[in-house]
Amino acid sequence: MPTSSPAPDGDPAADWDRFDSAFYLRHNYAEARKDDLRFASAAGDFFLARLRGRTGLRGVDVGSGTNLYPALTMLPFCAEIALVEYSAANRRWLEAEVPGYSPVWDPFWAELRPKDGYREIADPARLLAARARVESGSVFELPRERWELGTMFFVAESISADEADFRAALLRFLAGLVPGAPFAAAFMENSQGYLVGDLFFPAVPVTEADLRACLAGLVEDDLVLTRESPGEAPLRQGYTGMILACGRKREAPDGRRPGGRS
Repeated sequence: MPTSSPAPDGDPAADWDRFDSAFYLRHNYAEARKDDLRFASAAGDFFLARLRGRTGLRGVDVGSGTNLYPALTMLPFCAEIALVEYSAANRRWLEAEVPGYSPVWDPFWAELRPKDGYREIADPARLLAARARVESGSVFELPRERWELGTMFFVAESISADEADFRAALLRFLAGLVPGAPFAAAFMENSQGYLVGDLFFPAVPVTEADLRACLAGLVEDDLVLTRESPGEAPLRQGYTGMILACGRKREAPDGRRPGGRS
């Protein structure tokens, strides 16, 4: 979920504290969609392939909103996961949900559970409660090079209608990761904005080409873009698909890599 809006005070699109978390959850995640399930699986596969057994990492999910499946993809690898969220309404939801999440997230864990590293976790809800913490924060103010694994789902393109804000959010997310850190970031393709209850929130229409151009020179050569079509049951009007970008922040010249235990 978007973490901040640079829109002027008084613009209804900037009033994230009025964001209807319950409506967004019902509309987006009450019934697990195949595209979301495939994104969860793809992110898990990417992390497994790149981290190769590393554990004890510091992870971050930027703009968590009412979505826990990105955090679940990081669970086997992280000793701690920061759920950074700007909206007070969404933070209240997270603070109530994280201590013992609802069955809404069971289909996502079922997608991850057969994989190495995930199958060893007997109680993901309990482990998430122990390792995740909710933090107030804006994507535009993330600290630099703090986290060794990161996710950001449907945030950078869903903050404002200004392409510069999209680019700034994506680049600041990457800046918060240490060199070499794997990440998964998801985007609504060609989004024209979206309604949450009776409030309209703006968006930037982005494509795979936009993502490649924005990430050029900042990530390693193993960037993987996965696109999902809306199919016969689109989530809403005003978008043409969903894109998942899995990659690693480019390593520093001295070869610094993510920390943690091997």
